[in-house]
Amino acid sequence: MYNSKITGLGYYVPDNVVTNEDLSQMMETNDEWIQERTGIKERRWIKEGSEDTSAVMGAKASRIAIERAGLTTDDIDFIVFAT
Repeated sequence: MYNSKITGLGYYVPDNVVTNEDLSQMMETNDEWIQERTGIKERRWIKEGSEDTSAVMGAKASRIAIERAGLTTDDIDFIVFAT
């Protein structure tokens, strides 16, 4: 029988912040309308031309989780990735 445990968590988000005000300049909406319906104030988007893909961002998040857990990649048997 295997013993499994979560020893570290990591996340990565792109640097590019898109606010509700930014969206209101692209389409007919406003900050108040978006926040009232979704609670969202800002989101992170990948910049056009960026090398960040889901796989790249997942790898960055994995490295952060491993570091936070005080482990090395040799200590890891399995990584769960979700978006």
